[in-house]
Amino acid sequence: MQETGNHSIRKQRLAILLSGRGSNMVALVQAVQQGVLQNLAEVAVVFSNKPDAPGLETAAAMGCPTASLSSQGRKRTEFDAEVVEVLGQYQPDYVVLAGYMRILSPTFIRAFAGRILNIHPADTHQHQGLHAYEWAFENQLPETKITVHLVDEGLDTGPILAQHPVDLQGADTLGEVERRGLAVEHFLYADTLARLIRGELSTPTPEPLLPFAAGSSPHGEAAGG
Repeated sequence: MQETGNHSIRKQRLAILLSGRGSNMVALVQAVQQGVLQNLAEVAVVFSNKPDAPGLETAAAMGCPTASLSSQGRKRTEFDAEVVEVLGQYQPDYVVLAGYMRILSPTFIRAFAGRILNIHPADTHQHQGLHAYEWAFENQLPETKITVHLVDEGLDTGPILAQHPVDLQGADTLGEVERRGLAVEHFLYADTLARLIRGELSTPTPEPLLPFAAGSSPHGEAAGG
């Protein structure tokens, strides 16, 4: 395995950001603890803009450091400047958005330029912003794509790191669309991050990953969660 040759490489520190229950956070932490990210990364902090986010309690139960700062009633740039200070204390190599329900300001993006990842439950060339699973369901798409991309100052416009299709044929409820999509999200995010850390993503749009690649396992849950 390629990972076994990387003992001399320092584990990359992840700051995982969430606003809700954090299903993608759980999948990433599991990948760090016993999966494809085990020898490549460590969770520096799980942060939320909502101090009562269920994902914080889950992260703490999984042994992760946690931090929060309420965004309620705060101006975006001012709040993001404070978040940058908080995250800076944990010295993250990558900021990984896992259901972080805020549009990041240039203040935040420039502080971690080229090191912020997001997962989007659609092809970002076709649908940006919220409600991507609803969009796929309402338009009766036979297939959608999960996209992992770097974050720039646009809305879901950053360079694509990986995409993987989701077969929606026969998915006759929104819940089934989400279930199928989330199963892909949870293996794709960790595998893409592992490939990025190993230096395998030399172009902004590599070939899609194979389904359920070695070292990863699908577990389903919530959109961008």
